[in-house]
Amino acid sequence: MPLNFDTALGVHERALYTRAKRTEVLGANMANVDTPGYQARDLDFRAALDGAQQQNLSVSRTRSNHIQPDGGAAALEAQLKYRVPNQPSLDGNTVELHIEQAQFADNAVRYQATLTFLGSKFNGLKDAITGGR
Repeated sequence: MPLNFDTALGVHERALYTRAKRTEVLGANMANVDTPGYQARDLDFRAALDGAQQQNLSVSRTRSNHIQPDGGAAALEAQLKYRVPNQPSLDGNTVELHIEQAQFADNAVRYQATLTFLGSKFNGLKDAITGGR
């Protein structure tokens, strides 16, 4: 019986990809904290994960001349939203460093938790395959 990683890993593969994308977005915000006119962005994790799952399930290439599905990158890009600042700056920059740092730390912890969960899933699969040896 072949092993299907989509059913074995569930949503966690997409969650890891989505968290990695959010890390990039939050890092870009922090890097541009002093850039005049920069608009802080964030990723709605739940909406992005739902969109990536729906795209993953519904998009298929039926003919050779069709465009290849992009693996959810476009769905994640569509979920990027502009953040409304609590205190807008005079130069138009909407990055609030303390909020970005808190969101980055929260995302990093959740990313690590997903990695830990996936590691335990792989260990369970390995034990099932090798008979616990």
